[in-house]
Amino acid sequence: MSTIPRVSSALAGEPAHFGSVLAHQPAIAAAFTRLYGRFWGSDVLSARLKEVARMRNARVTECGFCRNVRFDKALGQGLGEDVVDDIDWGYETSDRLTDAEKAVLKFTDAFIHDPELLTGDAEAALKRHLSPEQIAELGLGLTLFLALAKALITMGLEPEVMDRTVLPTPAPTEPVQ
Repeated sequence: MSTIPRVSSALAGEPAHFGSVLAHQPAIAAAFTRLYGRFWGSDVLSARLKEVARMRNARVTECGFCRNVRFDKALGQGLGEDVVDDIDWGYETSDRLTDAEKAVLKFTDAFIHDPELLTGDAEAALKRHLSPEQIAELGLGLTLFLALAKALITMGLEPEVMDRTVLPTPAPTEPVQ
């Protein structure tokens, strides 16, 4: 019986067998890891807003790994469990989420479900709180979050049981310009 070599990864906290599955495509896995680290290493959009969007994606996709991981940089920016608890259906009425966070959540819902959710007031709120560069970074981040959650779920890499885990925020493996 042969052992599949483990792929080194900047995706902190990955399930133990994640690297062995990705070892079948090490160059693509390494490129994804670099991209994910580069995304989190950019400060165009705060880590807190990125984590708000990631948590919404985790709730919608029901990815157990994604739902239970918290990145330390967002926690350092004040994202506590009380706020995360409000990233659920009915978040619009939360008094703990900021208006910018609610705009990010509405964009996330539009991205995942239906672009028509981002019209009128929702679109105006997003543009009021985020610059075009921040909106672009958020959209690209949502692409990564959705892809990673679906990969974990579909390839059977999602743990059956997992405690809440705080991990170091993925970092770029090369300088961010």
